[in-house]
Amino acid sequence: MNYPKRVKVVEVSPRDGLQNEKQIISVDDKLNLINDLRTAGVKHIEVTGFVSPKWVPQLGDAKAVCAGLTWDEGVHYSALTPNMKGLDAAIEAGIKEVAVFTAASESFNQKNINCSIAESFERFAPVIEKAHMHNIKVRGYVSCVLGCPYEGAVNPEVVADVAKKLHDMGCYEISLGDTIGTGTPLKAQQMLSLCAGQVPMSQLALHFHDTYGQALANIHACLELGAGIIDASVAGIGGCPYAKGATGNVSTENVIYMLDGMGIETGIDLAQLIAAGQQISEVLRRKPNSQVNNALSVK
Repeated sequence: MNYPKRVKVVEVSPRDGLQNEKQIISVDDKLNLINDLRTAGVKHIEVTGFVSPKWVPQLGDAKAVCAGLTWDEGVHYSALTPNMKGLDAAIEAGIKEVAVFTAASESFNQKNINCSIAESFERFAPVIEKAHMHNIKVRGYVSCVLGCPYEGAVNPEVVADVAKKLHDMGCYEISLGDTIGTGTPLKAQQMLSLCAGQVPMSQLALHFHDTYGQALANIHACLELGAGIIDASVAGIGGCPYAKGATGNVSTENVIYMLDGMGIETGIDLAQLIAAGQQISEVLRRKPNSQVNNALSVK
């Protein structure tokens, strides 16, 4: 086993978590969520996305959210910027890390961003170039790494090729997304191993949805190989507007409970994290989609 001593947790609830919610969440509630996560010790938070409000109404307040952020030394805020307009808005907002995205499935890319995988690279190449000119780090997301809602199984070699291309283009970190949550542990290991043959393991992140209840098992399997970056969403909020039936990201509380039990450091306080999950769940008017949160809240 090659378990890491410490894991970097990237909290995606303010953007990837909330973007699929039908009710519009207020700027104040979003900022409260971000501040609660900071209080819990979360150091990497994806706060919003500069995308068209026509397609993702929930993120139409990106500028206002960024204007209300508390900038702490050691806390890193990032935002999704799929195009040059989004990047320019992020630069104006003072964001120092942005993300671009593509998929390992041609069908998903066509449904999601109306272009092929190759065309997606052409689209965001100038975004990456300009971001670097402004000393902004770029993260790359790859969707459908363990299954596609339109194509079914996805060839892991294609995933590795896409990850390598993003890395070669200048993405400092590649987030591997099991968008519909169909992956299982050995398939997750196989996919990660192939990607690690193209991109250093230290620059690969796990972004696993829990639709089939496999996310923690898949994460554990990848930790065995030395994976050290995990995307998660407090209270398990989230989904994907372009993948019917996809439920939330793996809950951060579940991930931290497991890592704490394994003696793997994160710097995140589980009790404070549970409070953050409870708070945003009250705003959403439902229980947290996290077994750990629900179990420990009762205690």
